[in-house]
Amino acid sequence: MLKKKEKQPSFTLVRKRVPYLFILPWIIGFLVFTLGPLGSSLIMSLFDWPITGEAKFIGLNNFTKMFTADPQFYDSLVITFKFAAIFVPLNLISALVLALLITQPVKGVKIFRTIFYLPAVVSGVAVSIIWGWIFNSEFGVLNYLLSLIGIEGPSWLIDPKWAIVTIVIASAWGVGTMMLIFYTDIKGIPPELYEAASIDGAGPLRQFFNITIPTITPTILFNVITSVIAALQQLTLVLLLTGGGPLKSTYFYGLFVYNNAFKHHQLGYASANAWFMFIIILILTMLIFKSSSTWVFYEAEMKKGGKK
Repeated sequence: MLKKKEKQPSFTLVRKRVPYLFILPWIIGFLVFTLGPLGSSLIMSLFDWPITGEAKFIGLNNFTKMFTADPQFYDSLVITFKFAAIFVPLNLISALVLALLITQPVKGVKIFRTIFYLPAVVSGVAVSIIWGWIFNSEFGVLNYLLSLIGIEGPSWLIDPKWAIVTIVIASAWGVGTMMLIFYTDIKGIPPELYEAASIDGAGPLRQFFNITIPTITPTILFNVITSVIAALQQLTLVLLLTGGGPLKSTYFYGLFVYNNAFKHHQLGYASANAWFMFIIILILTMLIFKSSSTWVFYEAEMKKGGKK
C-alpha cells in the first residue's frame, strides 16, 4: 500500500504535464517564427542594416528619419487609412448581408454558400490576376459589360481617382471567411426569440436591429478588429495590381515598408517602419476593445438583463 501511495503523485504529475506536450509544437513555432522575428526586427530597427555589407548601430536615427525626413511615410500612411476607412465598413456590411442571405431556408442555399466562400481560399496572386483582367481598361470584362449599356468605363488601374476603388473592390471580394463567422453566430440565435418578437408584432427589420445585431455584437467586434488589421497590412493586391501607382495614389504603407526593405535595401529602416505600424495597430485594437463596453453585449450580460 505504501508503494502505491508513493507512485500516485508521480502519475498525477505526468498527467498534468501531458497537455503541455500537445501545445509544445505551437509554443516552439510561436517562439521561432513569431516572437523571434519580432525581437530581431526591433534590434534591426536600431541599425543601418543593408542587405549586403556590415550593419552599423545608429540608435533611433531610423525613427527620426521616418518622422522628419521622409514625406512618403506620411503620404503612405494617409492612403492606407483612407483605404481602411472605405474597406472596413464595406467588408463588414458585405459579409453580414451575405450571411443573412445564406441563412434563409431556400432550395440550393448550400451551393450559394460554397460559391460565396470560394474566393476566400483563392491565393492573393490568383485574385490579382483575375481582377487585373476584369479591370483592364482596354479589354477588361467590366468595361465591356458597361459598353453594352452605353457607358464608357474609366481607366480603373491607371486613373488615380479610380485606382484605390479597384483595390477596395478586389480586397472585399474575399469576404467569405467573415461571412461564415457571421453565419455561424446568426444560426446560433434561438428561434424562440424571433417567434416571441413576431407575436409582439415586430417585423423583420425590427427583429434584425433588436435581436440579430445585439446578439452578434461580439462577432462584430472580432470582425472589426481583423478587418482593421488586414486593411492596414494590405500588400499583395497593391503590389501586383497597381505597384503603388498611378502617381503613387495606391502607395500603401505595406508597399512602403516592402520597397524600403527589398528595393532600397534598407532593412533597418524598413524594420522601424514595420514597428511603427505594429504600434498603430496595437493602439487601434486597444481603442476598439475599450469602446466595446458600450456596444458589445455578451450572452451572460443579456441573461442578467433579462432577469432584472
